[in-house]
Amino acid sequence: MAENAPRSEDGVPAKAPYDAAPKKSIAGRAAAAAGGVVAAATLAAGIAMSPAPAASARLDGVHADLARAVALKQITDEQAAFFEAQIARAIASEEGSQAGDGDGAAAARTA
Repeated sequence: MAENAPRSEDGVPAKAPYDAAPKKSIAGRAAAAAGGVVAAATLAAGIAMSPAPAASARLDGVHADLARAVALKQITDEQAAFFEAQIARAIASEEGSQAGDGDGAAAARTA
């Protein structure tokens, strides 16, 4: 055993300072960070490239979210109904503009 190990006042070997714990190398940290970035980019690409849900599914989600907001007393029933109608109109116009264009892009407006 090491005879020269530092000792506390009562003769018990002193614990190593917190800084003495082995640390990851900079390369190891960079590799871990790069792995996280790749995972995030993969997830984002999957979301961006996935087809948009149908209008009815989107409206069902909006309705459920607004019902939850009403239950939590964040908005009133009247506000929820008004907001849902606005979103339904926006989704319908978005669907209509995409249906009018052959490639799925938003239709160009002319003056």
